[in-house]
Parts: sequence; C-alpha cells; structure tokens
Amino acid sequence: MRKISKYVLHDILRNRILVAYVVLLSLSSFGLFLMNEDVSKGLSSLLTVLLIVVPLVSILFTTIYFFNSYEFIELLVSQPLKRSNILLGVYCGVGLSLLLAFWLGIGLPVLIFDATIVGWYFLLSGTLLTMVFVSLAFLASVLTRDKARGIGISVLLWFYFTLIFDGIILMVMFAFSDYPLEKLTIFMSCFNPVDLARILVLLKMDISALMGYTGAIFNQFFGSSFGIVLAVTVMLTWVLVPIVIALRIFKGKNL
Repeated sequence: MRKISKYVLHDILRNRILVAYVVLLSLSSFGLFLMNEDVSKGLSSLLTVLLIVVPLVSILFTTIYFFNSYEFIELLVSQPLKRSNILLGVYCGVGLSLLLAFWLGIGLPVLIFDATIVGWYFLLSGTLLTMVFVSLAFLASVLTRDKARGIGISVLLWFYFTLIFDGIILMVMFAFSDYPLEKLTIFMSCFNPVDLARILVLLKMDISALMGYTGAIFNQFFGSSFGIVLAVTVMLTWVLVPIVIALRIFKGKNL
C-alpha cells in the first residue's frame, strides 16, 4: 500500500492541474490578505474559496484521476495484492497530494498573516473538507465504470452539499417558522460537512453576533469544547464512511 501511495503521490505532483490549483489558491490567498488591511476581513473573504473551490477541485480532480488511472488499477488487481490495499494506496496518494496543495496554497499564507487560533481552525476545516470530498469522489468513482457518469455523480454531490442543502434548510425553517428550530438546525447541520466547516470558522471569527438568536444557539453549542469535538468527530465520520463503503463495493466489483 505504501509503494502504491508513493507512486500515486509522485505521479500527481508532476500534474499541471495540481500546480495550477496551488497557484490559484496562492494568488487568491495573498491577494485577499494584501487587499484588506484587516486580516479578519481577508480571512472571511478567503472562506468562500475554502467552502466552494476546495471541495469542487478535490472531488473533481480525484474522480478524473481515478478514471484516468483505471488501467493502472486493473493491472494492480491482476497481481497478488489485496484490493483494499490497492484502493487505500491510491486514496492516500491522492489525498496527500491535495492536502499538500491546500497547505501550500492556503495554509502558508494563512500562517504568515494570521497564525492565531482562528487561522488554525480555518486550516483544520480545510484539511477535513479536502479529505471528505476525496472520500466522496472515491465512492462516486466505484459506483460506475463510466467516466462521464462518475464525474456527473461527483458534480451532483458537490451541488448538493454546497447549494441544495442550504435551500432545504431554508425551506424547513420557512415552513416551520412558528416552532423552535434551533436544535433541529444544529442536528441537520451534521448532515453537511460544508456547513460544519462554515460554522466552526465563523464562530471562531466572532461573526456569530451577526447571526441573531440562531447564531447565539450555535455559538453556545459549537463554541463549547464538547461542540467542537463533536463537530470534528462528525467531519471525520464524513471522511471514513464514504471510503469504507467504497472499499466494500470495490472488493466485490467486476473490473
């Protein structure tokens, strides 16, 4: 598994798309910090990149790389190697390369301009989001043999977590506006890793005061040590569950 991970990591580090991704993140990060005199404003602007661009690139790049490496994976499967080691080897290689790109493109500028607890929470959220969407991409990739369909599933997953889910939350809150929904909203936010990442960063930036009563409830829950541990645990679950399901499907799949 380690040799497969090293090979995949070395292969991806020469990929021009990954280099372009690092350059894009670096330009966005340094640009936003240098254009805003207040570091917190630069960080809040960079939050959009974290919640939209990082998940999109992570899930699309992983899906495309998986299908482009299908012949290599088939060759490995024909060897006396465990399928679980093959898939986990590719998974670790892709995940490490995208994490390296994230830390070079966003992690370095954040540590230069805002190496505070807020900055570290920002980087923790980005790290977990990257791995969540890499796991989801592997799940989408093993569900089908068709590359176009796999990319379509990945794009739909990204749409759901970044756009559609918020619309569902708003519809529920509007339909049941006469009832206290704060606790239900906290519960529902656990079903979206993008929402969890957004909440963790915003609460640490003290923007919850602008979110009204709901923000106060969120701050009371996710601002506590228990709430933070729970949020990180739920996001780790989002990393593990899709890749475990992908492993089970891949073991029984006829390539």
